[in-house]
Amino acid sequence: MLLASNSPRRKELLAGLDLPMEVVKLKDVNETHPAGLQGGDIPLHIAKLKMAAYDLVLQPGEVLVTADTIVWCDGEEMGKPKDRTDAVRMLKRLSGRTHQVYTAVCLKSAVDEQSFVCCTEVTFTTLSDQQIDYYIERYKPFDKAGAYGIQEWIGYVGCTQLEGSYFNVMGLPVQRLYTALQKLKI
Repeated sequence: MLLASNSPRRKELLAGLDLPMEVVKLKDVNETHPAGLQGGDIPLHIAKLKMAAYDLVLQPGEVLVTADTIVWCDGEEMGKPKDRTDAVRMLKRLSGRTHQVYTAVCLKSAVDEQSFVCCTEVTFTTLSDQQIDYYIERYKPFDKAGAYGIQEWIGYVGCTQLEGSYFNVMGLPVQRLYTALQKLKI
């Protein structure tokens, strides 16, 4: 399996499936999307762009995997924060609310392609300014959609409820991916 991702979390999660894997450098892709896309359609569009960037000739048995994750709160897409101010804004927006985390995954073999979107509902308690500042200063979540990692301190103290895949919130719904791999023609 070839994982086209720069995410150490995706690599770690995929390794948990105990399948042979190689990480290939993620090609530069313009991750803008057409206006009007909502929720899970956004990461699906981007995951497909990432897949299209590879003109690899896959050998029988090889599978290429791409993925993208966003946080969606009250109709607003939250990707990776641009800077500290943006991270503060995002965490304040998520504070005391329920939001959705969407991850889209694309799989391609020499003879088949599949894609899917997984959604997890996450509820945060009301976070204080001090908690938000502490988290940003200590964990620097600038490479994470929605400016947080559920597996980090903020998830421990802030997440009050989760409906769906925990691993989806980390960036790769591994159970769903495993099921899709079983159905993919290789």
